[in-house]
Amino acid sequence: MSAKKTMSSRDEYKHFLTIPTRWMDNDAYGHVNNVQYYSYFDTTVNEFLVAKGLLDIGKSPVIGLVVETQCRYARSIVFPDTVHAGLRISHMGNSSVKYELGLFKEDETEASAEGHFIHVYVDRETNRPVPVPDNMREVLQSIAI
Repeated sequence: MSAKKTMSSRDEYKHFLTIPTRWMDNDAYGHVNNVQYYSYFDTTVNEFLVAKGLLDIGKSPVIGLVVETQCRYARSIVFPDTVHAGLRISHMGNSSVKYELGLFKEDETEASAEGHFIHVYVDRETNRPVPVPDNMREVLQSIAI
């Protein structure tokens, strides 16, 4: 067996979104259910894109489709914790972007969970891959590692 990889630290991320947990996020075991972690990831990525004017959910001609996700869990998050979701870009290809995320509980410096989403950008009408738009590429570069 290999040594356990340590989780990312808060200072490794360039953008943050604060997300309050909800009572309904907890499962029967008394902690936030794993599916909610993916919801936090999705919310963080899309909030960033919308806030930066890169995504109009109903009208953008180019949209990102999730083609891969992954999450590693280290410590439980529970209601009523506040999650600070860190976001960074680790790779940009011609039509794809790898968003890496870390979920930090309250003021903790080490991630309770971390993972990634890979979006492939496609034409909304044809669903065919297209290059990441130049304006999006420029903004995403600002949070790239």
